[in-house]
Amino acid sequence: MMTRHYKVAGHTFAVSGSNELFEQMENYEPFRCEGGEPLFTLTECSGVVPEYTEEFRQEDMEPYIVCGRTSSGNDVFEFKERKKSFGCLICSKDYCEGRFIMTDGISKLMFNSALMIMFTLATAGKGTLLFHAAVVSQEGKGYLFLGTSGTGKSTHAQLWLEHIEGTELVNDDNPVVRDGVVYGSPWSGKTPCYRNVSYPIGGIVMLSQAPYNKIRRLSGIEAYVDLAESVGGKIWDSRIAEGQHQTENTLASTIPMWHLECLPDEAAARLCHDTIKR
Repeated sequence: MMTRHYKVAGHTFAVSGSNELFEQMENYEPFRCEGGEPLFTLTECSGVVPEYTEEFRQEDMEPYIVCGRTSSGNDVFEFKERKKSFGCLICSKDYCEGRFIMTDGISKLMFNSALMIMFTLATAGKGTLLFHAAVVSQEGKGYLFLGTSGTGKSTHAQLWLEHIEGTELVNDDNPVVRDGVVYGSPWSGKTPCYRNVSYPIGGIVMLSQAPYNKIRRLSGIEAYVDLAESVGGKIWDSRIAEGQHQTENTLASTIPMWHLECLPDEAAARLCHDTIKR
């Protein structure tokens, strides 16, 4: 058993586990640090899934996650596929400690999911959100592209890379936002992009597919709802949910947001860029 420290969006956390586990953590290497007081520690353990009461399921992914609580009040997140259990994450009540029990051997996918959940819970009250978004940087600012699965977030980011000079990919699917700054993370989508970089947010764009290109500014409740729907993780703990709400509300009221109805073409990228950089 060994322990390593990592820092994402200014938050240090620790992972304790076997050599086999760390061999599958190459995406975390750009975020590795020498130490410091961790916000939370996630420990690889052996054992069985404890008894718990199911609260809800997140079945929009495979494997799906069953979320619940033990009789002593600890949150449990069990990873399943076709009713087979692959292990679970058990959190302390203050989310400072987590145990990651794998019942079917080391799984990089399960571990990434467990660590993302721990990060989300531990940072929710600290002005930090983990988003489902593609992010690019251009002229020193970061731009987030939001949208439901299959909308074309990665495609639009790629169009910026191809047609907008000076654009670089920050993260393909799971960036972290904290205090008006967007950060790269150890988690990404289909395009591996694990960059330890950060940029002040220049704008946030909600995408939707259309047979034309049209963009308009969002404000108020529209902006808040779009942000809330793009934040990773469903939270049933009122303390954590309130922390997320406050951060979402601050973002919606301080960061410029737009809705882009678009085709997957160069004209959409240029319209988006020229409007939000105006």
